[in-house]
Amino acid sequence: MQIYRHWQGLDPVAYAELRGASVAMGNFDGIHLGHRAVIDLARGHGPLGIVTFEPHPREFFAPHAPPFRLMNAESRANRLAKLGVERLYQLPFDAELAALTPHDFAARVLAQGLGIRHIVVGADFCFGKARAGTAETLRELGKEHGFDVTIAELVRAGTEEISSTAIRRALSEGRPRDAAAMLGHWHRIEGPVIHGEKRGRELGFPTANMAVGGLHLPKLGVYAVKVDILTGSQKGSYMGAASLGVRPMFGENTPNLETFLLDFRGDLYGQHLSIAFVDFLRPELKFDGLPALIAQMDADCARAREILS
Repeated sequence: MQIYRHWQGLDPVAYAELRGASVAMGNFDGIHLGHRAVIDLARGHGPLGIVTFEPHPREFFAPHAPPFRLMNAESRANRLAKLGVERLYQLPFDAELAALTPHDFAARVLAQGLGIRHIVVGADFCFGKARAGTAETLRELGKEHGFDVTIAELVRAGTEEISSTAIRRALSEGRPRDAAAMLGHWHRIEGPVIHGEKRGRELGFPTANMAVGGLHLPKLGVYAVKVDILTGSQKGSYMGAASLGVRPMFGENTPNLETFLLDFRGDLYGQHLSIAFVDFLRPELKFDGLPALIAQMDADCARAREILS
């Protein structure tokens, strides 16, 4: 999959390979089943592409609001590649882009800049300055600027509309399987392994530590997880038990994700991992001492192994 991070001033001849794509357009946070339906409608009309934005527009307009994203840009790109996307147009959402009217966005970005052939959006899609453009607006602008527009109906699970909001709620309540039913895949946190305080190693449970800043966090606690090592010589899939939280045994700390890989030995510092949340095992607890903590960690790993097997 090719990733393009610009749209301004692209020479049609020099950047001919960008043009003629059939794209799904939106923020695609989580890439749930509703997003999948939009992407599937874009297939078969040219090279399959995605037009999305980084940072998320909500982050641009409210930079100090609580984190809400289900996945970072790396995780989103990895998921889209698995879905067969050939071109990811990850446009920088900045003051210039935010100021474009719906007409200017359609003309300057989609038609002139990227040369899009066909666009699919959800029925609730809005775009342009002050979110003035709707899916129907885009359809009319497409007729003017030479691209086709398909509007996808919203997808429901039973009586509930599938949405990133509903998925966040399920994760906040410690229901990763319900979130997965709406996503069509396990909810994952992806990123590099960083150095921590190495307490897990001292306790006999060496963990891979990952930062979780900028993300909407599932309910804090211990989870049974599936682990994919994405880089390095030990790439592969493993079972694990992960603690997401602030480590109350050792004072109040910034939340992070610490994952113990079952049946694994090796150094993972700097490697990129993908942690899939399968089942919530228990909330974070503060134990009377280290022996009690170690006993609970043994029990957590045994329970995780039972679930994942």
